[in-house]
Amino acid sequence: MRVSDVSRDKGDRLEVDVLVSPRSNRSGPEGFDEWRRRLILRVKAPPLDGRANKEVEETFRGITGMRCEVTSGHLNRQKTVTVYGDPRAAVAAIEGSM
Repeated sequence: MRVSDVSRDKGDRLEVDVLVSPRSNRSGPEGFDEWRRRLILRVKAPPLDGRANKEVEETFRGITGMRCEVTSGHLNRQKTVTVYGDPRAAVAAIEGSM
């Protein structure tokens, strides 16, 4: 499975379907959940007061160097993260981090 299988190119942005694993011992991409068709992302933060969502955004920003925002699934482990910028560059950066 590849990043392009779990994301959508929207022209000026990329939407990535993510499965978040909070309270992990490290942060970063872990692979893919092929059944749910989502990128697995581990974060250290607990799912309290939006801390895990903030860390998801910061992790994607660190990987891609672009502005990132959790756009759906704020109260769920299954989220959609929007990366604003060149979609091809974002996909390449995410694939390079795995």
